[in-house]
Formats: sequence, C-alpha cells, structure tokens
Amino acid sequence: MTREHRGAAEVLAALERRGETLAFAESLTGGMLCDAFVSVPGASAVVRGAVVAYATPLKASLLGVPEALLAEHGAVHPEVASRMAEGARTAAAVGGERADVGVATTGEAGPDASGAAPEGLVYVAVADARRTLVREHRFSGDRAQIRAQAVDAAIELLAESVGSRE
Repeated sequence: MTREHRGAAEVLAALERRGETLAFAESLTGGMLCDAFVSVPGASAVVRGAVVAYATPLKASLLGVPEALLAEHGAVHPEVASRMAEGARTAAAVGGERADVGVATTGEAGPDASGAAPEGLVYVAVADARRTLVREHRFSGDRAQIRAQAVDAAIELLAESVGSRE
C-alpha cells in the first residue's frame, strides 16, 4: 500500500467510525485522489463518489461553482476550490442527504500553463457542514509530480480536518 493509501485508509477509518460519507471534486488530479481512497478495501462504506470536472464549464454545471467567479478568477483560485468541495457534497447526495465531507483539487500541473495561474499552483479544499478549509500550494516538478503532490496535499488536509473533529 502506498503512502497515500495509508493516509486514505486512516481517513476512511475515522469517517466510518462516525458514520460519515465522503465525496470528491477533482480537476488537475483527474480522479487520482478518489482512486487513492477506493483502492482501500472497504472504502464503499464511506466513499459516495467523485466528479472529475476537468473542463472549467463543468465546475459550474456539475458542482455549482458560480460562472461569474470562474469568469473573473479562472479555475485556479481558492474560492473555486472551496465551492468545488461544497459542490461535491451536493453532487453526491443520496436520498436528499448530502455527503458529510467533500474534498476538491484544482490547479495548474503544466507543463504549459493554460491560463493566468503559474505551473505548480494548486488549491485543495475540504468542506463539511461546519466549515470549509482551503490550502494553497506551490509545487515543483513535472506534471506527474505536481499531480501526485496535489493528491498528497488533499489527503493531508482531509486527515487534518477529520482529526480536528475527533
């Protein structure tokens, strides 16, 4: 099991003890974050699902990120990450009940920065019913390294958020 999976396993165990569910909204990580969690046996007790909103318009249509926010700041912005995490909770609603926790990644993995954001700029966010945490990162390396670091950072923030509630 990789380091990411061990962290994911710990988060899943903590959420399962509390009977809470988890949902993902991913952009630059393209499903890698959810994969780190669903690779853990028993993940289905906690994980509801994921939205990979790689194209900017999907962040609005699938996750409820305001179009005006995306038009003004682009997809790589702390408020966009926050809204994505909150949108993941709603997108994964079952029987009218939102997922308890949503986690999101958005950023620029390079090598050719596609917008105003510099290569390596990444935001991760975790949202629950009480609060939304967002963290900015400046990663270096190639595209694969930046994406892997974003997954690590999201797992770390999620573990911090879940741990602060235990």
